[in-house]
Amino acid sequence: MKRLFKRITALASAAALTLSLAACGGSAVSGPKNPAPTNAKPVSITVWTYYNGDQLETFSELVDEFNATVGKEQNITVEASSQGSVNDLETNVLAAAEGKVGAAEMPNIFSAYADTCYAVDQMGLVADLSGYLTDEEKAAFPESYLTEGDFDDSGTIKIFPVAKSTELLFLNDTDWQAFAAATGATYEDLSTVEGLVATAGKYYDWTDARTAAPDDGKALFGRDAMANYMLIGAKELGSTLFTVENGKMTVNLTEDVARKRWENYYVPFVKGWFAGEGRFRSDDIKTGNVLAYVGSNSSATFFPKQVQVSDTESHEISLKVLPNPSFTGSKEVAVQQGAGMVVTKSTPEEEAACVTFLKWFTQPENNIQFAVGSGYLPVTHAADDVTAIENSGLDLTDSMKDVLANAIDAVENHELYTPKPFASGTDARKVLEYSMSDLASADRAAVEEQIAAGVSAAEAEALYLTDEYFENWYQSLCTKLSAYEG
Repeated sequence: MKRLFKRITALASAAALTLSLAACGGSAVSGPKNPAPTNAKPVSITVWTYYNGDQLETFSELVDEFNATVGKEQNITVEASSQGSVNDLETNVLAAAEGKVGAAEMPNIFSAYADTCYAVDQMGLVADLSGYLTDEEKAAFPESYLTEGDFDDSGTIKIFPVAKSTELLFLNDTDWQAFAAATGATYEDLSTVEGLVATAGKYYDWTDARTAAPDDGKALFGRDAMANYMLIGAKELGSTLFTVENGKMTVNLTEDVARKRWENYYVPFVKGWFAGEGRFRSDDIKTGNVLAYVGSNSSATFFPKQVQVSDTESHEISLKVLPNPSFTGSKEVAVQQGAGMVVTKSTPEEEAACVTFLKWFTQPENNIQFAVGSGYLPVTHAADDVTAIENSGLDLTDSMKDVLANAIDAVENHELYTPKPFASGTDARKVLEYSMSDLASADRAAVEEQIAAGVSAAEAEALYLTDEYFENWYQSLCTKLSAYEG
């Protein structure tokens, strides 16, 4: 994406001057403890990310711009590479940190969520960046963004925020309109979890009635991150699923909270109202398996422009962005996610160069450019604003404007929550991610086999919708999670 507005303004120059003074240990109101050196010998820093597609393209353009401007002036060169998916990045970082045979050297900077950063920090490899920022620079960020990496509540900054996200509902509005016109369904029906489930049942019945074959309705909805569904859903219902103190986790998954999650995901999934076949739910949108999904606002860049029904049949679709549904009568909670940048311990010159790049990247004009190109939210108060984004002069599509506006509204008007990290937190989260969803997928496949053999849907589903079946799953989940306590 090409820059469409003039970069050099009086405000930007003033901001750059302030940062350069702070970096030189000058007389900014509150100078950093570890000022970045000037006229130093050339420093090359490596950055590992999980960015792909438009996200990677936008990030790469910004890296090139830094290298050609501030980097050139201060003898800093940034070399960035994508490691693939988030899981690929985590695997490569941990392999490098543990010095495994064949692993690459640790990068100077890597993208990470709190659990991965915590694991690497326990090895003594993460730099504390708090001394590199003035009080004024810290105040530019929401406090919760900086404290996400303060694992011992001592004021450390182990994760530098560069991009944030929350969850939204993405809808294939083109195909939704046909359903809405025929049944009277509205966007408001999708504003609560209960309303979403009921509407999904109506959609299944409506699509089933359009064919001669019985019990062949289609799913309306899918979810990208089941762990968020479990963690945020529990928080909405007044419970913290993982309670963490001094790095030790205690499970607090009550049966009534678990039942609420079960009835509003597993049950509609087994009935065929929900689905999840592709690697991501945007893949299911593309193949017409679902009309809607809940996922990160950063997934907006992967929302398809057409549905490919078969090798020869496809049609264009448009995107409608809606808030993430919450439970009726519950408090509104939004997940705070989006990996930050972790700086590994190295020489003072390299650490200072890393911070110079991260400060530049989070200047409003740069961070807004990344947001518009990636779907992530900017991380400073000045940039995380719809008006500031609209006035940036960047090419902002109507869809991306809706994505960012809805995400900003969620962040501003909901309680933000991100679980505290703990040892093996990533593994515990994976249990939440797959425990219900894998079971639901397997059981739905079994139901479909029975339907194909001539058994009615109601009869085929009955085996999986008993109290005993739920209780067995619940006890199994609690047992698995208890392995990560303490």
